[in-house]
Formats: sequence, C-alpha cells, structure tokens
Amino acid sequence: MQTLKLGSRGTDVKPLQKFLCLAEDGIFGEITEEAVKVFQQSYGLIADGVVGPKTWAKLVPCRRVINKIILHCAATPEAKDYTVEQIRQMHLARGFNDIGYHFVIYRDGSVHEGRPLSIIGAHTKGYNANSIGICYIGGCASDGKTPKDTRTPEQRKALRDLVAKFQKQYQGATVHGHYEFANKACPSFKICDL
Repeated sequence: MQTLKLGSRGTDVKPLQKFLCLAEDGIFGEITEEAVKVFQQSYGLIADGVVGPKTWAKLVPCRRVINKIILHCAATPEAKDYTVEQIRQMHLARGFNDIGYHFVIYRDGSVHEGRPLSIIGAHTKGYNANSIGICYIGGCASDGKTPKDTRTPEQRKALRDLVAKFQKQYQGATVHGHYEFANKACPSFKICDL
C-alpha cells in the first residue's frame, strides 16, 4: 500500500478510512489524521499521522473505542425548532462531509440520529476519534448570540437518559461539555447541571 498523509486524496485513502471507521470520502483531512494518530498511539507506533508500512501492517477492521461523551448545543435561538437535516446542511456548508454530531435532541425531547455511531464524528477538534457527540437544539437566547441554557424539561430528561445509556454501554466513558476543549460556551450549561 502507498504511504498516505495529510493532504493525500483518492481511492487509496478510502480503504484507510474504512479500516478506521471513518466516512469514506477519499480525502485525508484533519479528522483522518486525528484517527490515524489515535490508532498509531494505541498500537505503540510513532503517532505522526503518516500511514506507512508499519501502520498498514497493524490496520485491521476496527470497532471504535469510546471514552468520552461530549455534549453540545446547536447554538440556535431559544424556542425555535431545528432539524437534523437543517444542521446537516449548515455543516455541509462549512465543509463537513455530513452532520458532525452523532445524536440531536429536539425541543420535544425526541432523540434523532445524526452521523452513524460507527463513524467518527466532527464535533470536537482533537477528540472526535474516541467520542460520541450529542447536541441539543437551542443554547442561545432569542437574539441567537448570547449563550443560554434553553433546554426544555423534555430535553433535560432525554439528555440524562442518553448519557446514562452510553455510560453503561461504554464503561468508563466520561462526560464533557464542548467548552472543556474549545473556547466556547457550548453547551451553554455546566456538566454538573446535567
């Protein structure tokens, strides 16, 4: 197999992405590089993000290892509904290949799948490979700018239930707010207030 690295493109990148449980778009971008580094580190290789002979030798079909559940808000105005498809379109406009979150919780408390759980998300730079991204609709005051905990009682319950489910499924997974990894208010509440 050919050596691949950040910036590589084409059909040779797709098998790598498949092995790493990524969306197979044929573009070796930042998310692919992050997944390669995590893979290399977990197999005792030099985590340089370059896929050479030693990395190819270790690659086998994988099952994602989840150790973080990262909570987000959609940064949308309170009392306004948005759908998974609307968020997907916003993310596609930003250059993503799909919605970045694995799950989205609507204002009525219903839980909707975004990106398949088997595919690495695009929600927290540097932490996508080993995490699940959960987003609730809202997170801003009616001006659409000021951070505010706008969760409805139904969203609060759905979020607690979903987090509990994944903590049971992925023993030892810790829960975080996006603000822990980026200079943002997201998800507009402290994790202790989950």
